[in-house]
Amino acid sequence: MLEKVDLSRKLSKEEYQTRFPPLQQRLYDVQKTCWDAAIPTVILFEGWDAAGKGTSINLLTNRLDPRGFKVYPIREARTYEKAHPWLWRFRLKLPDYGEMAIFDRTWYVRVLVERVEGLTPESEWRLAYRDIVEFERQIGDDGYVIVKFWLHISEKEQKRRFERIEQDPLNWWHVTPEDWDHHRKYAEYLLAVEEMLENTETEYAPWTIVEATDRRWVRVKIFETVISAMEGRLNQRGYEVLQPAEADLIDED
Repeated sequence: MLEKVDLSRKLSKEEYQTRFPPLQQRLYDVQKTCWDAAIPTVILFEGWDAAGKGTSINLLTNRLDPRGFKVYPIREARTYEKAHPWLWRFRLKLPDYGEMAIFDRTWYVRVLVERVEGLTPESEWRLAYRDIVEFERQIGDDGYVIVKFWLHISEKEQKRRFERIEQDPLNWWHVTPEDWDHHRKYAEYLLAVEEMLENTETEYAPWTIVEATDRRWVRVKIFETVISAMEGRLNQRGYEVLQPAEADLIDED
């Protein structure tokens, strides 16, 4: 699947400046309408280290009403969380009706990092595919909009980004020995990602693969995907998103 992804996709500065600012305003309007319609949204960001997950989340939330969303950066389960079924800690983070939850890494950590690094027995991470599909089906049946992103870059591009970050005196600390260790296992992670996509692609929770080499392309694709998914659910409920009001739209490079 991933070998067919065209990582050369990009937008010119002129096209980006035309397409992106209206998307920011449209996302705000869609968020407000989903609030009024009591439609909850879950947005999942997965992808390679240095592929731009954090940057994309920051930009996505820049024009949202902060009262209506929460961002959850996912780390290793804490001691008390390990005393519960493994999806328990994620269920606690599901948004109320009308609100949004944005995950920086997700429950897919079990079939990616925990799998490749040998932190979870094979019998458990294989069963996790079933757990994940059932979990997403349950919240989908409950009316949640589920948007799943995989930000994809090549092994060569990841190395280039790591080296560029390390040369930045203000950001060098973002690249850790663990990141380089994961990079050396790129082929192993690629296999895990392929199996993850194959086993968890469903009608109610489809994956969107984002060609993440060009930052302008990434921004537009993410915004368009989120807006389309939320508008689709609103249309199913018979709601219409109001036309954008006048606003100072952001013009970014």
